[in-house]
Amino acid sequence: VQFVESGGGLVQAGGSLRLSCAASGRMFSSYAMGWFRQAPGKEREFVAAVAGSGGTNTVYADSVKGRFTISRDNAKNTVYLQMNSLKPEDTAVYYCAAGRTTSRIPREYDYWGQGTQVTVSS
Repeated sequence: VQFVESGGGLVQAGGSLRLSCAASGRMFSSYAMGWFRQAPGKEREFVAAVAGSGGTNTVYADSVKGRFTISRDNAKNTVYLQMNSLKPEDTAVYYCAAGRTTSRIPREYDYWGQGTQVTVSS
C-alpha cells in the first residue's frame, strides 16, 4: 500500500485545512487509517484514527478532539483530516498510516505516507 498526501500549507491561527491521503492498491477498506504528526524535536504523536468501515468508529487525541474530524471514502481509497480552529501548536508534519486497528501507537501501523507540512501562524 502506498499513499499520496496533500492539503498541507500555511494558515493563520483559527483557520482550517483539509488533509487528504490517497492510497494505491486494493484492500484499502480492510485497514484502519490513522493520522499522526511530528513537530521538530518531538516524537511522532497520534492525532486521529478511523476503522476500516469508517463511520463513527473513530478515535481522537484529546488535544484535537472537537476541532479535527477524520473520515474516509473507501470508494475513492482516501482518508481525510478536516482541521478547524487551528492553533500554532498544531504546526507539524502530518502523516497518514494504515494498520490493523485504530491504535494510538505508531509502531502498530504498517504503512506510512511521506508526510505533509502544516504551519499555523499566530
